[in-house]
Amino acid sequence: MSLRDQVEELLPNWERWYPSLFDAASDLGLIKAEVCDPGSLLLSTRHAKVRQRAADAHREKWGGQVQQAQPSGRSRNKSKRR
Repeated sequence: MSLRDQVEELLPNWERWYPSLFDAASDLGLIKAEVCDPGSLLLSTRHAKVRQRAADAHREKWGGQVQQAQPSGRSRNKSKRR
């Protein structure tokens, strides 16, 4: 059952009193806010964890050594091509 269906079941014609489905669902207790660590919301943190898991899985399957983290925004020493 969708959120809209749940709101309609509990409060028919909710559009008359609420500007959005979110507001109605929140007041009816169908959705609740959760407190989380602000750092967990950063995409760079999430992506770093995904990249780390992928690297670990690759090493587990194919072997290899753990590389040290590179400074962000800079690539490794690459020779300049002309």
